[in-house]
Amino acid sequence: MTEEILLKLGQDALRTTAMLAAPMLLSTLLVGLAVSIFQAVTQINEATLTFIPKMIIIALVLVFAGPWMIDVMSHYTITLFENIATIVRE
Repeated sequence: MTEEILLKLGQDALRTTAMLAAPMLLSTLLVGLAVSIFQAVTQINEATLTFIPKMIIIALVLVFAGPWMIDVMSHYTITLFENIATIVRE
């Protein structure tokens, strides 16, 4: 196994991880920002106020983006398993 193959495997793994995590992270970031602005405007200092909207958003993202996320992960896994013989030989 050469260094180029190892780097490509690492890059593919990081890219796939970022693609899978991005929808949930970005949506919770936006909801957290909106709730923080709401708290600043209304001067409500409740620390638990952000948890419920974030949990709802994560559930919605998983419902709507879940099939795409499973497709990305299965494509990555299938590609990895198909190429494992050539990866090990080199």
